[in-house]
Amino acid sequence: MTNLNRYEENAMHIQINTDSNIDGTEELATHVKGVVESALSRFSDRITRVEVHLSDQNSDKGGQDDKRCMMEARLEGRQPTAVTHLAASLDDAVDGAADKLKRSIESTLERLKDARKTR
Repeated sequence: MTNLNRYEENAMHIQINTDSNIDGTEELATHVKGVVESALSRFSDRITRVEVHLSDQNSDKGGQDDKRCMMEARLEGRQPTAVTHLAASLDDAVDGAADKLKRSIESTLERLKDARKTR
């Protein structure tokens, strides 16, 4: 398991983990970080950490939708929000998971906003 940590001052922490079937290159880390930051930028002040787990379900065998991306975001004062996306390529798996995570966080924050209005 490769762990590619990203620390930036005053920014959400992005941790990228790969299984033994994925080459955890700096190029991959830069790409994943860019996708996550782009998808979640408007929430970055509310997110303390995002963990990304990349895996190849079938290893060398190949197969359709065998690349898996699981993302977990930690919102301040909330339980973690996690999503998973399977795709034929790592790029598609990361893009799909980032989109799902963005929609999930939007929904969570909207529910919190509505709950405050009814008080």
